[in-house]
Amino acid sequence: YLSNCYQCTADPTCLWYQVVAIGRTDIEDLDLCATSRERRFRLFASIECEGQLFMTPYDFILAVTTDEPKGKYTFEIILIIELNQMLAETPPVWKGSSKLFRNLKERGVISYTEYLFLLCILTKPHAGFRIAFNMFDTDGNEMVDKKEFLVLQEIFRKKNEKRETKGDEEKCAMLRLQLYGYHSPTNSVLKTDAEELVSRSYWDTLRRNTSQALFSDLAERADDITSLVTDTTLLVHFFGKKGKAELNFEDFYRFMDNLQTEVLEIEFLSYSNGMNTISEEDFAHILLRYTNVENTSVFLENVRYSIPEEKGITFDEFRSFFQFLNNLEDFAIALNMYNFASRSIGQDEFKRAVYVATGLKLSPHLVNTVFKIFDVDKDDQLSYKEFIGIMKDRLHRGFRGYKTVQKYPTFKSCLKKELHSR
Repeated sequence: YLSNCYQCTADPTCLWYQVVAIGRTDIEDLDLCATSRERRFRLFASIECEGQLFMTPYDFILAVTTDEPKGKYTFEIILIIELNQMLAETPPVWKGSSKLFRNLKERGVISYTEYLFLLCILTKPHAGFRIAFNMFDTDGNEMVDKKEFLVLQEIFRKKNEKRETKGDEEKCAMLRLQLYGYHSPTNSVLKTDAEELVSRSYWDTLRRNTSQALFSDLAERADDITSLVTDTTLLVHFFGKKGKAELNFEDFYRFMDNLQTEVLEIEFLSYSNGMNTISEEDFAHILLRYTNVENTSVFLENVRYSIPEEKGITFDEFRSFFQFLNNLEDFAIALNMYNFASRSIGQDEFKRAVYVATGLKLSPHLVNTVFKIFDVDKDDQLSYKEFIGIMKDRLHRGFRGYKTVQKYPTFKSCLKKELHSR
């Protein structure tokens, strides 16, 4: 493996050699320098190529739908030639589907900045897709090329380096190599105020922390940036094997929509057991997953005893609710108007606020189920602060830690089992 290093054969001064040679236990020490997002990426990443870590499409799906990776915490070391062979199976963007990641499985790689980009897609409304595309389209020609895509990733990388790092400088440099694929000088790490230590999302970086001057500066060095970056599944999917294709908004929108659908389908199918619906209690389990709710039993009992006759939640209802969650900020503003007016929030007010803020019409059964989950006082009114707080946790699935989820049998299944035993 080391004999294929592009810098050396076994030179101890080579940073890549050091990453390979220091041993697995020491590599885990790099978590001391990492943010929670970086640690989660490293936890699920299973591929290492020339010192850089990658997720496979299967790894990414696991990272956003499960609590822990399956199998041992190890990296498979591959060569560039093996990586290129793997990427040869990547379909073009116009052949994309809502089963892209499931079809590719372990035949592809996703970098750390792409991981953040994909997480961003999962939490943004469809209306935000155009904003994201326009941020990539730096020359305003309604098309995004590979250089523009990479320039914006470089902006994010530079912002991430500005935070103050903790721990050994050498290990922090190794961490940057693992995450970004090439070494940047330690003097680029700047000390910042405490507020700046809180990492903003990829979306916020695109929206708030880019400037035309920075775009222009990096655009002039686009060829240098491109030469430093290893091809990935997304780059080949968007821009072709030669990197010459361009991405239009329609294909970009379809990719983002397909990704949201694919992750929701995986979550839904994990509970539906081949049926067309999931139980209302399972829906509650999914909603409370990845939140900071310590005692979920109160909410689950609300559903269990308030909806004894299980009707089920269809995938269309399931998907519409999570599309609504991606508009949670606008919904919170609309809902807060009722708070200012000291009006209680019933199901009709909830449905109207959802429609005004998002344009979505949630089914009466879905809204009723949501109210039964969160109606702790049993007055058929929604606790605004509690609902918004919990749903914000759920929305940021990849950014705010994970809870272990245990599947409990539904009321209906328990009843059937009891009757059958008699």
